[in-house]
Amino acid sequence: MISQNSIETLKSSLDIVDVIGNYLELKKAGANFKANCPFHGEKTASFVVSPSKQIFHCFGCGVGGDSIKFVMDYEKLNYPEAIEKLASSYNFSLEYTKGQGDFGESKRVLEAIEKFYIKNLDLNKNAKKYLQDRGVYSSSIEEFGLGFVGNSSSVINFLNSSMLPLPKAQDVGVVAIGDNGSPYARLVERITFPIYSSNANLIGFGGRTISNHPAKYINSPQTKLFNKSRVLYGYHRAKDKIYRDKRIIICEGYLDVIMFHQAGFKESVATLGTALTNEHIPLLRKGEPQIILAYDGDKAGLEAGFRASQMLSASGFDGGIVLFRDGLDPADMIANGKADEVAKILRTPKKFISFVIEKMAQNYDINNPIEKEKAFNEINRYLHTLSPIVRESYLPKVASILSISSNIITNQIPKETSNTPKITKIKKEDITELSIIKTLIEIPSLIDNLIDTISSNLFISHKNLLDIVLKGELDNPNLMGLLIDEELTTMSEDELQKSLINLKLKECQQKIISIGRDNSIAYDKKSFLIRKLRVDIIPRLKKGELV
Repeated sequence: MISQNSIETLKSSLDIVDVIGNYLELKKAGANFKANCPFHGEKTASFVVSPSKQIFHCFGCGVGGDSIKFVMDYEKLNYPEAIEKLASSYNFSLEYTKGQGDFGESKRVLEAIEKFYIKNLDLNKNAKKYLQDRGVYSSSIEEFGLGFVGNSSSVINFLNSSMLPLPKAQDVGVVAIGDNGSPYARLVERITFPIYSSNANLIGFGGRTISNHPAKYINSPQTKLFNKSRVLYGYHRAKDKIYRDKRIIICEGYLDVIMFHQAGFKESVATLGTALTNEHIPLLRKGEPQIILAYDGDKAGLEAGFRASQMLSASGFDGGIVLFRDGLDPADMIANGKADEVAKILRTPKKFISFVIEKMAQNYDINNPIEKEKAFNEINRYLHTLSPIVRESYLPKVASILSISSNIITNQIPKETSNTPKITKIKKEDITELSIIKTLIEIPSLIDNLIDTISSNLFISHKNLLDIVLKGELDNPNLMGLLIDEELTTMSEDELQKSLINLKLKECQQKIISIGRDNSIAYDKKSFLIRKLRVDIIPRLKKGELV
């Protein structure tokens, strides 16, 4: 079990903007940050993260909580698993009252198997020769922790002899269970590349075959620690340079990254055998770098570059794409002493938007009017993924490529429509009620002072929320939105008392009317109750006494 002191220390060290920013693309909105909610489909951002309160809340579906709650909901983990996931991600050492914990065991298995792979590389001449032939220096092999894995039985024997639990090795993707129920190693006869999170935690491995296996590269499967769609190989080594120089180079593979780093391009990273996706965007957004895609000029590289350029430009990233054509491979160029030529190519990338427009036009015969119209429609749809100002600046280029008048393009583009629903102005009564509740949440000592003079009957619209507060359930998820809402103010004690007095005055007037209409009350009692309100209660309230 994780000690409570350890949990509290972890909580105090976390920044919710950083935690959620690793999963979602957050955009500044006043004192807070906003994003589209990951827990329900929406086109307009209603998911708010408050750095001052260290909480999140979705005004659309009502979900909310702290960093741990977000990881629990997003990763589908229980509370201890989310704690260990965060501790692992942020290099925080948890203390346990008993045992080591799930993620501690995962880390132990991964680190042990990494050392096993590294040791094996020194014993395998073929693997070392392959790396030497590719131009990889011994210093790079050591820096990137490259290793080698032989046959499956050697891995199983190592795990057993090291008393590393096979179920845990399976959890972290080192082994799998075959149809016959026996374990086998996922990586065999491959050079291994340890994969680290952006915070430099070992989370998985990639493997490059040195045999004739049809799958040249494979990665660890998705685990609680490893999601290849959110990770960039080499990022933990590159991030300081990325933040300093405001530039990131995205390559296609492990060896490209290693060779780029070896040649001094230490801002280089790579996707893990998958296309660049929206899940990578939060990581790419950090440090606000210019993005350079450095892909091979073959069919696969062109297609990957096209899709990535569309996504990045639609997300507002600055940068461009470099394609190494005519069979040129950046890693081989660097190995052959052509690092200066690579640097020259990287200095002149094709802008994302220009590349996408040109690639779209190339798919059609623009000498054919019907084909030209199809090209125009496809380009037009893409242009509408861009901001109005950026879109307008590229209209002359589109007109030039398609040999049409820019006036036609302008006329064809519909006026901006907004998916944002009209905002209904919150009633003054609602603001008053919610501000009172927010004040009581933020200054809970006031609840004891007011418990005898305040009840949910005072409220018209938010009785249920006041009841929750008066019961002391201040961590109730339904209250999270109030803490984040910037339209609601936290009152001083005097302002709170005045607001409550005004509400009580309204309540008294309503009571006088309801008593007068209630035929079940005897005349004498009616007179007494109304006189009590008019002669005693209301005058005291008007004098500033909270009755």
